[in-house]
Amino acid sequence: MAPMVMDSSSTLSTSGPGGGDLPAYIGKYRVVRRLGEGATSDVFLARDDFQGLEVAVKRVRAWALSEHGGSEGQISHRFFAAEASLAGRLQHPNVVQILDAVPDPDAPYLVMEYVQGVTLKSFCRSDRLLPLDQIVELGFKCAMALSYVYRQGLIHRDVKPANLLAVLDAQGQLTDVKVSDFGSALNLRSDATQVHRVGSLSYMPPEQIEGGDVDCRADIYSLGAVLYHLIAGRPPFDAPTQMALMHQIYHQAPASLIGQRGGVTPELDAVVLKALAKHPGERYQNWEDFGRALSELVARQLVPLARLYEVKDSERFNLLRELEFFHDFGDVELWEVVHRARWRRYPVDHALYKKGQEGNSFHIIAQGEVQVFRDGTLVVTLGKGTSVGEMAYLAPNPALRRHSTDIKVSEVCTTISFTPESLGQLSPECQHRFDRAFIQVLVRRLHAAHEALAHPRRIM
Repeated sequence: MAPMVMDSSSTLSTSGPGGGDLPAYIGKYRVVRRLGEGATSDVFLARDDFQGLEVAVKRVRAWALSEHGGSEGQISHRFFAAEASLAGRLQHPNVVQILDAVPDPDAPYLVMEYVQGVTLKSFCRSDRLLPLDQIVELGFKCAMALSYVYRQGLIHRDVKPANLLAVLDAQGQLTDVKVSDFGSALNLRSDATQVHRVGSLSYMPPEQIEGGDVDCRADIYSLGAVLYHLIAGRPPFDAPTQMALMHQIYHQAPASLIGQRGGVTPELDAVVLKALAKHPGERYQNWEDFGRALSELVARQLVPLARLYEVKDSERFNLLRELEFFHDFGDVELWEVVHRARWRRYPVDHALYKKGQEGNSFHIIAQGEVQVFRDGTLVVTLGKGTSVGEMAYLAPNPALRRHSTDIKVSEVCTTISFTPESLGQLSPECQHRFDRAFIQVLVRRLHAAHEALAHPRRIM
């Protein structure tokens, strides 16, 4: 199945081996151009003129569902049914959304989010390898996306570079990744007959090749194999025939990554090889453990960092999970904060706020400490999980929006900050959770003030 992504290196045309002339419309979607084709389907870039939205439409070819399609057509029909059942269900920033599924009797089609970019297969070549810290970041985001997918009752079963879409910005820089193509997914909550023995051999664990029962650890193995390929420029196992490749997967340990590329540390090597363990019990037992191991490689600088003071997305996500302020935020809302907030790491003695400065932002301290001074006298030291600046930020009129204290960094500090504009860009659900968190902060502040007045000796 072709992923719904435009590879800038591909040549697009209005005809191809699977589709002939370009259709003007597929359902209500106006076709713009062909994006690619698979064995039994074609993928088109189309436009939903009612919503002003570009989408990718994957249409199964009519012959594949006819009596001439044979076993391949039957499998294609089941793949379509597997993805169609997920329409509207998967809502995660690192998962390609399936927007609609139309079971047309002649040529059923799926409507999906269109991703401008390339697949990670483009970065598996030895002359196009990504920086190690970026590979780890992409791995972390895929792990969190697949963790979400697993909580929906799904095992992907075909995690490979061609099914991971690299999102590119206008300058062609890789900014994000999205998991795609759920035609091979095993739905643990479905009673329908599902296809077994599916996947791509180079990235399949032994238990999946055998056709046995699989759980999330099968996908963990596959993602480990993808990371190995991205790091080394070659997959963990490679052989001229399928039988030889299967023998390696069953019996041969993957070669250490150390020495295959400069900058690979023993810690990075250990994380990837653990994911590639032959027996599921020897791998990471869940996505959270795997994601944490990947994140710590960046947070503890166990991989070379391209920009030392940059706060990586993996670090941001895990920091948010640890903070009480974000306790009631779900994964999707946390990713919104990761992308919408301003993240900065400040050195010691940096003035976060100055007395008399108008408050147009607030900070939540994710790491480190700040000290609050009133007229030159130290009032309090605030650490991880506390917020500063929110009183001036929330003030009802300009006269009250000026800070009454000086706040300086006393220990290297990572903060999460928002302005009214950036907070307004959040989804209504995320804004609602912010409102609730602010109320909890204010209640704690009022309680502390009450205690200070009623029992001054208790408050130091």
